[in-house]
Amino acid sequence: MKPRLLSSLLLACIAVSLACAQSAAEKPKFSQPVRKFRFAYSFTVKDIPPGTKVVRVWAPVAHTDKHQTVRLVNVKAPVRTKMTQEAEYGNRMMYAEVRNPVQSTAEFTLEYEVTRREYSLGDFAQLERKDSKPGVVPASMTRLVEPDKLIPVDGKIKTLAQEVAGNQVGTVAKAKAVYDYLFTTMRYDKTGTGWGRGDALWACDAKHGNCTDFHSPFIGMLRAVDIPAKFDIGFPLPENKDNGDIAGYHCWAEFYASKIGWIPVDISEAWKAKEKKDYFFGSLDANRVRFSSGRDITLSPKQDGPPLNYFVYPYVEVDGKPYEAVGKQFSFEELKAGERKASGSQTAAASSGK
Repeated sequence: MKPRLLSSLLLACIAVSLACAQSAAEKPKFSQPVRKFRFAYSFTVKDIPPGTKVVRVWAPVAHTDKHQTVRLVNVKAPVRTKMTQEAEYGNRMMYAEVRNPVQSTAEFTLEYEVTRREYSLGDFAQLERKDSKPGVVPASMTRLVEPDKLIPVDGKIKTLAQEVAGNQVGTVAKAKAVYDYLFTTMRYDKTGTGWGRGDALWACDAKHGNCTDFHSPFIGMLRAVDIPAKFDIGFPLPENKDNGDIAGYHCWAEFYASKIGWIPVDISEAWKAKEKKDYFFGSLDANRVRFSSGRDITLSPKQDGPPLNYFVYPYVEVDGKPYEAVGKQFSFEELKAGERKASGSQTAAASSGK
């Protein structure tokens, strides 16, 4: 090989190496890509009225999917429990009945070991290159372009969707336009009343709220232009802690592009950490665990009350009526390498039905 040609090849290789190194350096690295932890989901049904005939209890059960591996290692309960699954979204749950309770409280704990992995499909530019115009919605996803009780797809939501995304070409571009609109017009603010229900119309008017209020109009606006979108909910893990209590739930959304599949977004987390705005369109960090999907949930076995707006906290009925005197506590502890809790099932009292 001639010296001049060899020199040119070497320079080209060096240039490619430098470009790759620069690209790697520029890629955002916000969180560790995998987290392994114990998760405790505890609740107490309190102040059960004397003379109660039956207390019915449902609690969502996290399960393994593409982005998390879940082991339910122990269930503590005062009665026998069973695991069930509802048909519409495939959500799993624990169900129990306390008949003719003699005590005024009933305590439950579900203990998990979870490995959660980063869920990333790339940034907007990468996704848009793979995208095509929205096609016919697959029959299996028809439900995911229809309205929910608090997420309409007509009227104001449809008009807004057409104004924001109507001129965009392709599923990803339309979704990004809606994402950017909500990011810039809303604020994460849990003051006053009305927030936290995931009421898309309320959120569009109030322009503030929590994660449910950011993602409900996102889902509604995409469905209004025939893009399937879904609601996921679970619990957040503090990024810089390895144990502690978790105050409440966290939710996010996904939308479907025919040439790519499901694409995640987390607008409220992006709003709280503005430097992560581009990251959270197309990616979710590992600082979470998913428990259920969907809205207007009919449980299994069916509850006597109306469908649940969403299903992340325990739901209880006393003699056929929704019951809200339920104390809740959620906590986590990071697992060290090689550490694993012994497998278990229910406590002796629960297994024997006492």
